[in-house]
Amino acid sequence: MQIQVFADKHIGGGAAFIEHAQDTIGSVLDRFAEHLTRVEAHVTDVNGHKGGPDDKHCNLEARPKGQPPVATTHKAPTAEEAYIGAAESMANLLDSRFGKLHHAKGGESIRHLPVEESVQQLPVE
Repeated sequence: MQIQVFADKHIGGGAAFIEHAQDTIGSVLDRFAEHLTRVEAHVTDVNGHKGGPDDKHCNLEARPKGQPPVATTHKAPTAEEAYIGAAESMANLLDSRFGKLHHAKGGESIRHLPVEESVQQLPVE
């Protein structure tokens, strides 16, 4: 599974931000790695330098093998919260989709640890 993160010029953070976002999204979606070819995250700051509540958006698109792409969006006060929220939403969507494909009624889900336990915080510089 390839993970690509794109951030607009107002997000900043450079390579460290991109790497942390890739690692975090990867850890949230890792259980679906065999089912996905690529995941793209587009993180934007809607208001630019003005700020405001929930002005950071993350559009996350996943491409399951042999199926059409699926997408989620999350708005949050910080870029990190936006991509974590979008990844959690994607995990729920994929769990529902792949659970229906691979699990009988009442069978075990492919869920694992809660996301909060698998996500590390970005160090403040």
